[in-house]
Amino acid sequence: MRLDRIDWIMFLLAAGLAVFGTMMVYSASAMIAQRETAGASQFTYFYKQAGFTIAGIVIMFVASRVDYRRLNSFPVVLIGLLITIALLLAVFGFPAINGAQRWIRFGGLSLQPSEIAKITLPVFLAWFLVRNADRVGELKATLLPMLLVVGLVSGLIFVEPDLGTTLVICAIFAAVYFAAGAKLIHVAGVGGVFVTGVAAALYFAPWRMRRLGAFLDPCDPENAAGAGYQVCQSLYAIGSGGVLGEGFARGQQKLFYLPYPHSDFIFSVVGEEFGLVGTLAIVAAFAVLLWRGTRAALNAPDRFGTLLGIGLITGITVQALFNISVVISILPAKGIPLPFISYGGSSVLVTLAAVGVLLSIAAAGEEDPAERPAASGVRRKKARSGLK
Repeated sequence: MRLDRIDWIMFLLAAGLAVFGTMMVYSASAMIAQRETAGASQFTYFYKQAGFTIAGIVIMFVASRVDYRRLNSFPVVLIGLLITIALLLAVFGFPAINGAQRWIRFGGLSLQPSEIAKITLPVFLAWFLVRNADRVGELKATLLPMLLVVGLVSGLIFVEPDLGTTLVICAIFAAVYFAAGAKLIHVAGVGGVFVTGVAAALYFAPWRMRRLGAFLDPCDPENAAGAGYQVCQSLYAIGSGGVLGEGFARGQQKLFYLPYPHSDFIFSVVGEEFGLVGTLAIVAAFAVLLWRGTRAALNAPDRFGTLLGIGLITGITVQALFNISVVISILPAKGIPLPFISYGGSSVLVTLAAVGVLLSIAAAGEEDPAERPAASGVRRKKARSGLK
């Protein structure tokens, strides 16, 4: 694919967010790193995040140059799912961190398999729905097999426990299935099961019920020192930033008041140091990314590209929406990183790789029809006959 077909707006936006995130990780983690290393270095987290960001940008560029249609094959889909499921099972063999078993640790590095699922699952859904384009509305032939795979993946993530990522996975499934032309009765049925499952997950987990209660008034004296502590400190940080903020690295709440300032609550640090202007700029950046990603999906030359693009951009933007909503107390607290910006190698690498695939889809949409693979034209004609 030629360089002039790369969506440079999407590329530079994703790279810019990741670079900005690296700087914010330094600001949010410098004092934490010094405390953990007995004052030896304040750059521990920064160096790691910088390395992941550079590697992620390289991966994004390479992925943008690879034809995404190579993913539309049974061996690729099967291998991707098997690796994802194996890794999700492997996390239970490692010690829990903060009460959750979400990571595979080796040396000073760690891998979070649930991040990988945000790519492998959209690939599976797009491949399966293209393969069954003429039976999308059938319960046994299409919906139940998809629910089996999605249920297995999301179920393993849920029991880690990680409700936030489980919700993102379910959002990806809903978006791709709806875009493929699902029957409304099936959508309503799956939605009813989903709502019931979320309600049960809240009711039978005491700590989630406490978070839900604290969500209603996080800064109430009883909640501020308990279940509402994280969100209350987050609101203090954002509120103290005002319109223009305190300035880079000048925030106070990250100094051992705000929990996880370099990961789950890094948006609070942005709000304190860059104010309303900075937070609105981040929201606007994700809005533009949503526009470019959706545009790439809708302009894709085949049904597989359209569904895959919708799944990938849904995962990124829904995760960003969840994180920001928790930080500003629109949703109850749950641990989920802000894409591109929060500390974490798995998140940065996978998110930038997903943008790389979106860039490949966008580039394919700019191809001259005569340049496309001959076989893809036949598949595209058949697939579009079933697109609703």
